[in-house]
Amino acid sequence: MTEMTSSPATAEKLRVLFINDTSRNGGPGRTILYITKFLDPARVHRSILIPREGIVSKRLIANNAGEVVFHEPGLIEHPFEPLSRNMEREDFDAPLPMKIARTIGNVGRAITGFGRLVRRIKREKYDLIFCNGTSAGFLGGALAAVTGVPAIWHVLYPNVPKPVRRLHQRLAASKHVKLIICVSKPCETQFDHCREKVAAIQTALDIEEFDSAGVEPALRKELKLSDDIVIFGSHGRIVPRKGYMEMIRAAKIMHDQLSDEERARCRFIVLGDTPQDIWPDHLSECRALVTELGLDGFFDFIGFRADPRAYVADLDVAVVPSVYPDPLPRAVMESMAMGKAIAAFAMGGIAEMINDGVEGRLFSGEPADVAGLAGAFLEYFRSPEMRKAHGAAARARIEKDFDSRKHALKLQAEMFRVAGR
Repeated sequence: MTEMTSSPATAEKLRVLFINDTSRNGGPGRTILYITKFLDPARVHRSILIPREGIVSKRLIANNAGEVVFHEPGLIEHPFEPLSRNMEREDFDAPLPMKIARTIGNVGRAITGFGRLVRRIKREKYDLIFCNGTSAGFLGGALAAVTGVPAIWHVLYPNVPKPVRRLHQRLAASKHVKLIICVSKPCETQFDHCREKVAAIQTALDIEEFDSAGVEPALRKELKLSDDIVIFGSHGRIVPRKGYMEMIRAAKIMHDQLSDEERARCRFIVLGDTPQDIWPDHLSECRALVTELGLDGFFDFIGFRADPRAYVADLDVAVVPSVYPDPLPRAVMESMAMGKAIAAFAMGGIAEMINDGVEGRLFSGEPADVAGLAGAFLEYFRSPEMRKAHGAAARARIEKDFDSRKHALKLQAEMFRVAGR
């Protein structure tokens, strides 16, 4: 367990242990950053637990998001990850005896880590445990049951795997989990058995950090693209449920309807990769489909970028093609904040963020209306006025409803209420 920063304890503050269940720089990592960054440090003492050191912990420290940021190696991100390093894709091909040995070792590591956390909670006299994410909910629920410290679940997921669903339901209904905050309607249905605990509070972002006026664009410069090229772009994890195969097929339909001159002025760019702890490598599958459809040079995956702002700043249209009930994707929120029109399937919480024809265009995702999405691409390509109008409306919507400063105050009020303060 590694202490990253510290400050003297202040008895009158509400002492909160925040548990983030991943070290990856994805939705949960950004969410915990903005929540803790904008809580009132004079009223809330913020200790933040994440599995490993990395981008998330560095950003938490750089943004003064917590008095204490620490790592717990017992917080396992994958059952048979190596004991000494992060999971890599090659580990899926490890011999079965090695996988079994690693799993047994990780069980022991988790038990030992759980004991350390119990002792820490008692020693630090936390008033509340705030659980951000799926695994964090399981861990925080168990810690609350053992220590008696109340827990809040911050739910960013629409369901859990079937083998652990019953345990998830029991923990949710337990007396120590006092409040379940769901970021969108698709997250709420799994808690019908304890509906009285559920509160709907959409998550948010730092609207100043994602203000295009203060960001130096980098995408066109990096790829040597002129200003007259219309860029359709997306950023996020490259996994099947995020719909990049559907986005490629929609781009192909559009491509075949463009003239040669128009094709020369249009590009599709995707930022992101397939996380190492996910198999197979969906990014490679997507690139293969691009080649198969003859879209090389028209549709490109350029890999992971830790800070997407400089790349989103150069987009003309942001595409979020999720084909599952994506709860409240940050890719939508960040692109809207940067003043970009959105083209997406109406899945999960996306329809709660976008009004079709106002901030962007929405199409059926069950099944995915690939032809409709392609039509929107074509319409946006040929109408800079529509791109501009939808982008301005998108920024206005974020300023009104998704400002992390307002969001943090809502959560802070709930924390004090749950803690009886």
